Amino acid sequence: MITIIVLGLIVMLTVWLVVSSIRVVNQVERGVVFRFGKAQREVRRPGLTFLIPVVDRMRKVNVQIVTMPVPTQEGITRDNVSVQVDAVAYFRVEEPLRAAIAVQSYLFAIEQVAQTSLRSIIGKSDLDDLLSNREELNKGLALMIDSPALGWGIHIDRVEIKDVHLPEGMKRSIARQAEAERERRARVITANGEFQAAQRLADASAIMNETPGALQLRLLQTVVEVAAEKSSTLVMPVPVELLRFFERSARNGAAAEAAEQVAGPSEGKPEGQPAVTDTTAPELTAPGPSFERSGAESAARSGAPRTT
Repeated sequence: MITIIVLGLIVMLTVWLVVSSIRVVNQVERGVVFRFGKAQREVRRPGLTFLIPVVDRMRKVNVQIVTMPVPTQEGITRDNVSVQVDAVAYFRVEEPLRAAIAVQSYLFAIEQVAQTSLRSIIGKSDLDDLLSNREELNKGLALMIDSPALGWGIHIDRVEIKDVHLPEGMKRSIARQAEAERERRARVITANGEFQAAQRLADASAIMNETPGALQLRLLQTVVEVAAEKSSTLVMPVPVELLRFFERSARNGAAAEAAEQVAGPSEGKPEGQPAVTDTTAPELTAPGPSFERSGAESAARSGAPRTT
């Protein structure tokens, strides 16, 4: 009976030792084995692993990317502006053995290094850089954190500044600066528009000066556009150029009619018969040598006898 009990205890102890020597390492973890307190160089991969009972002790290290928010840090920029800046750091463990033995708690260490590096970046940068040139600051901040982290077997993937908190007075100053810049751009754009419009108007006036008919067409087009709105009263001025245009047209018509009257009788009436022309004497013109000379010239052209 005693032998059976002893054998049962031995079997139970053996089973317990076998079960306790089996460990499972997850896919996102690596196992660091300490044998009698000394770290083994071989890092256990994911899956089942066997340990020596009572002799070996395994510590699991997560190798996933860790997202660590950096607490808000208050500092003074290089141009003497008080700001509050917070950031976020992304890192992962590349060497589990070094991360397990080189630093007591690599998470706490990375957090403290990130805070001090962020304060240093704030003091070395201007306010404009914090607001607009964040990419360069992120690279510099990641380099500052990565320098001590390499000795701990940790790689810093990226560090980004999330937000910059400004005092209310500084926000109002920046708003006034932005408003003044926008007003300056608006004035420049307006001036450029006026300059281009003046150039176009000068070109148009030169074209209209060469061709007076273009001015009349433009006037008529303007009248048509205004007349489309029946709710308005149209007052149309008559420019001097229009009167000159009609005057030239009347002169050209009178000259053509006179030429037809001169050429018509000479072709249709027999020779020797005087041509009768309907001429009208100019009004308020005293007879004189010029009148007689003009009458003689007209009689000579028409073939009529000269009368005195």
